[in-house]
Amino acid sequence: MLLHEQVLSYNGEVLVFQLSGPKHVEGAAGKTTNLSVRRMAFDRGTKLFTQTSSGVFGMHGSPSEAEMVCCSCTTDSRSGLVLPCVLLKKKKRKNVLKYLLLLLHSSNQFEQCFHFKLDYELEDDVRLLAGPAVLWRRAGRLCHVSRGSCAVQGAPLQLCSVVWAGEAGEEGALALGVRAARVPESEDEPELSTSDGAIWGSEFFAYAIETQKILPGTCFMPHAYSTVVSSVCICKKEVLREQLLISLVAVTRKNQLIWFQDGLPKGVCELPYEKPCSIKTAVTASNNLLFIVSFASGNTCAIWRDSFQVVSKWQKVNSVLVDDFIGSGTEQVLLLFKDDSCADVLSTFRITDFGEINYANGINYKDDTPMAEGLQENSLLTVQALETRLQAGYTSIRELQHHLRLKKKVLLESCRALIDLVQERSHILPTAKKEGLVSLWDDTENPLHSLNKEASMTAKVPEHFVEKLWQRIVDDRLIVGVKLTDSFNLSLSDVSLSLVMDSDLALISPVIECQNKIITLNKAFSALAISSCQIEPPPKKMKLDFDSKNDLEKGLHKRSLKNQLDGAKTFIAVTSLSPLLAFHSVRCTVLLHAKKREHQSNGLQKSKKINLLCGKILLNLEDISHGKYSVKMSRDNSYCTGSLEDILSALAASIRFSFQIVSSDYTLTPVKSWLLGEMECTPFKECHNNLFCQRVGNLHGTVLNWTQKSPFEGVLTLYCRNGTVLFQCLHSLTRALPPSSDIKLLKAGSKDRLADQLALALENEVLISRNSFSSKENEVRKSGTWGKKTSKKISDAPVSPFLDSKEGVEQFRKKLQHEREESVLSMNQAVNGALYQKIALEMAEAQLHTDMIVWRLS
Repeated sequence: MLLHEQVLSYNGEVLVFQLSGPKHVEGAAGKTTNLSVRRMAFDRGTKLFTQTSSGVFGMHGSPSEAEMVCCSCTTDSRSGLVLPCVLLKKKKRKNVLKYLLLLLHSSNQFEQCFHFKLDYELEDDVRLLAGPAVLWRRAGRLCHVSRGSCAVQGAPLQLCSVVWAGEAGEEGALALGVRAARVPESEDEPELSTSDGAIWGSEFFAYAIETQKILPGTCFMPHAYSTVVSSVCICKKEVLREQLLISLVAVTRKNQLIWFQDGLPKGVCELPYEKPCSIKTAVTASNNLLFIVSFASGNTCAIWRDSFQVVSKWQKVNSVLVDDFIGSGTEQVLLLFKDDSCADVLSTFRITDFGEINYANGINYKDDTPMAEGLQENSLLTVQALETRLQAGYTSIRELQHHLRLKKKVLLESCRALIDLVQERSHILPTAKKEGLVSLWDDTENPLHSLNKEASMTAKVPEHFVEKLWQRIVDDRLIVGVKLTDSFNLSLSDVSLSLVMDSDLALISPVIECQNKIITLNKAFSALAISSCQIEPPPKKMKLDFDSKNDLEKGLHKRSLKNQLDGAKTFIAVTSLSPLLAFHSVRCTVLLHAKKREHQSNGLQKSKKINLLCGKILLNLEDISHGKYSVKMSRDNSYCTGSLEDILSALAASIRFSFQIVSSDYTLTPVKSWLLGEMECTPFKECHNNLFCQRVGNLHGTVLNWTQKSPFEGVLTLYCRNGTVLFQCLHSLTRALPPSSDIKLLKAGSKDRLADQLALALENEVLISRNSFSSKENEVRKSGTWGKKTSKKISDAPVSPFLDSKEGVEQFRKKLQHEREESVLSMNQAVNGALYQKIALEMAEAQLHTDMIVWRLS
């Protein structure tokens, strides 16, 4: 005899739980009750659910006295795995009810976690939480029981309902409830305003079960919604600057679905049916978020997050499950319909993601009510819009190709001018008309004047400003370092390096593409860090390729670092080695570009751009084959020894990753054992906090830094050569950490700080634009040509004498046309080439800085 049946989705399978009595067998004594489970998987060949395995759990007692209360997937605190969990109820004598909590393992074996006895039935707001634990509401109080205590505990508060329960970061298990508004009893409790208490009469609150703390509920929803919200589904939660940020949807008794972001309503959708009771979310193949709302009448509807409109609705729905049932890697919605003619719960179903996936069995499509016509019409309009965009894209590509060809010519000519400038040779620029471009300065001006002016600045630079020039080779990278003298380095800012080949090849740009890095070392060698090197956005990056004769981008120099460099004295350029080896032997000139700060008589500072010749380096295959420039690290008395240049090269050739490791249950002592044991790390003799990995294989040469903030939290910094080494390190680390540990990648900059920088950058653009117009206005006013008026205007003379005859009208028309032309000419003033060049350069630099911040913020 079938007593109860429930379904649950788990890892793409459908679990069908049935509570029934055993078959009658002769000689059997006593009464027993069986809880059976069937694992059903979807077969894409037959388009039906087939049974893969099954399991049974037997209990003593009459089958009529047992019942399934609820089932859900919860986290087992011992292993950290998410397992199916079932809560059973058994009636005992003297009106005592016994509740059993069972876990289902992958072997289809049921495990009884714990049991507890009550003198009443669980009816209101029963939830299964991680641990596992059971939460419910009884007579206006919150009760819970977990594996650790096995005793029923009550929360010291009164509440009207529980709208959500689950995990919320460091606070652990949270219960979001509604209670009557009241005055806080202590100073520590959040104060509720008088207006909220007088108007709404109730408020939201969050109760941390483990710490027994009461948190304000305003980060979830405003108190005004406490009287209408019946159920909540948390979509996203994170902690930023010790503040809980939550994105959720809630259904109300007014038949509405409301989207809340960080405690504020962002959207509302009218539901097609009455009495909504639950919400589920699904992420489809198009990476769109979908809300599935179930109603007490058995109806269901689906709503897109982007449009916040009802996309489909169904009637006579028995259950709604969300999982990857067909194994596509994304989630689908499984609808199980009521069918009185068949006892199998999976006899009538539909699987859909509202896109290409759509499987159904036993459904009469005439009775089904999805909004198919509207979807087809929207799809047709979308295809037409995409075709129009595709045609426009072809035109844009042709224009971009033409623009890139002109840009290559300009870049190559700029590289040649740079070399002539450094070697103090004159360079004649081609005319703009010859290249089909517009000149940024007047043709009468001498462009060599500005170059000679720049070259004259190098005379003020001291002769011995470079303390050391060195080079190293790590894997496929060439590292060139320049160490400046202390006195000269303090007056520089915005420093970058360029590598220029001594080659006469006409079709190859002599400036080598390189990435600049700055490595800061204090005198005590107690800290070793690489400043963040921000590269340009991907659409602007160009590679070095010697095989293509028409590719003039191969030598483009990337100045990727624009920060203040106070205190830094070692500057490094990193470039690819393979293209340089094609010439067998290459001699490169190392150039330093910077801004030199000079003090004026009035006490202010003035910056001038300078280009300095630091020296030359030589590369050939023989030296590289003999390992002349290789990094050499050795072990000496439990320390890793090597020259300072070797340490800097190992860091410069690596990519920095920082991870925050948090463990809530165990201390992080295994991290040090993992570093010294499995990773075979050795600390640098100059800086003990940084460890050099001596392990044979791909991990050799990786630099690690472990900073422990507390016994349960720390930051691990990895300097890896590539992504493969990073994943190998993380894979090895996860095996050493406790199961409950949480690893989070730390970003270089926060969004709030980048947003402030973006606001300042935009303000700088506005100021530059305003000052440029002011400069133009002052220049024209000094020349006396702004708004210049003629000695005699037509408007000042009598009009009537001109209109007495045809000749007079013609004369009046000619004079009026002449005055109009003079007015237009007085407004169209020519801009001096030097002024226009200065304005264009300032605006371009400001816009480039703004674009970089926007790219990092996105």
